[in-house]
Amino acid sequence: MSSQTLAARGQNGRVPEPRSPGVHVPPANEAGPSPQSPPASPPAPATASSPLRGSEYAMLSRQIRQAHLLDRRLRYYAAKIAVTAAALVAGWVAFALIGDSWWQLGIAVFLAVMFGQLGFLGHDAGHQQIFRSRKANYLLGVACGNLGIGLSFGWWTGKHNRHHAHPNTEDADPDIMIGALAFSAGQARAARGVRRLVFRCQAFLLFPMMFLEAASLHGASLRSVTRRIREHRAGQHGAWEAALLALHAAGYLTAVFLVLSPVRAVLFILVQQGLFGFYLACSFAPNHKGMPMLEAGDRTDFLRRQVLTSRNVRGGWLTDAALGGLNYQIEHHLFPSMPRPSLRRAQPLVAAFCADRGLPYCQTSLLGSYAQALRHLSSVGKLTGPAADTGTDPQKIETGPQEKTPPSDRRRVAWRLESQ
Repeated sequence: MSSQTLAARGQNGRVPEPRSPGVHVPPANEAGPSPQSPPASPPAPATASSPLRGSEYAMLSRQIRQAHLLDRRLRYYAAKIAVTAAALVAGWVAFALIGDSWWQLGIAVFLAVMFGQLGFLGHDAGHQQIFRSRKANYLLGVACGNLGIGLSFGWWTGKHNRHHAHPNTEDADPDIMIGALAFSAGQARAARGVRRLVFRCQAFLLFPMMFLEAASLHGASLRSVTRRIREHRAGQHGAWEAALLALHAAGYLTAVFLVLSPVRAVLFILVQQGLFGFYLACSFAPNHKGMPMLEAGDRTDFLRRQVLTSRNVRGGWLTDAALGGLNYQIEHHLFPSMPRPSLRRAQPLVAAFCADRGLPYCQTSLLGSYAQALRHLSSVGKLTGPAADTGTDPQKIETGPQEKTPPSDRRRVAWRLESQ
């Protein structure tokens, strides 16, 4: 989707006037706050003669700051860290006490959930949500990631920051360049051989593939760390990360094979790691899958790029806890350093701000988000091979009922906006 298509929307589906000539809109990697650090000071207000869309984000940012929604929430995180750590220790203690028994599969399920919760804390630390000190956030991140669940914190933060800077942008967002799935017409039509067959069936294969997510993340972490060491780029942080990854792997495998028989040990690992990956994938999938795709080099302003490519999931405290706050994906992408408990309070402010400007704000149920993602994957999968083979315009991928817009303002990628 081009910047002209996205930027053309405003009140009643249109912007009263086009972008003023000569006004510089920073590219995607320059606009908005860094995903890893607190948002910078709002940009200077635009003059009346040259209204900048970036000023809209500055207005929203001021509202958020005035509501103190970017303030650190140390008490919340102290309690969250303590409860998560205690539950994780309790799970491993129960594992040791139960011994060589098939009941350990129940412990595997519990530990899969706790690994996911530990991953959410690492995510928050990576965005500098917890402490003001970058060093403190890094130490917590490697403790949760490298030591706790065996994922490289350094590799993940680099990858995740690129995603935040270019969500759903072709050739820029690493989350849509995973190879196993096609998210755009270009990816689908370029597929050959076995990959083309996989893409055609990807809507049916999505959930089974989720059980392999943990193995994929472990493999990527290991490749990243070993490559940095091999290229002599590891440095002190890289050496520590490698050591903590090795310590996690050694401790995990030693505990499992010491307590369980070989067959039960292997089954425990398959269940625990499979469900851990499935849990993470189920938490990530609702956020952007099935939302508009942007072309490589797209220069849409920060506010619209983040809102139009993200989807919120409705729910109460249980949804918030289960998804680690990622159900407020729009607010999180607009303000990456906002502490997790503040996202719920920010949601009505952001939704009202978008409504005042005619900016689509997508929010649906958890099951509805999966349905939208599956419809999108199914539509894209039908585009494998030359366009003539499908009879489908690859620029118009339907993922569900379209938002009502004038015919002259149709998007190339439609998405479903359910009633809030």
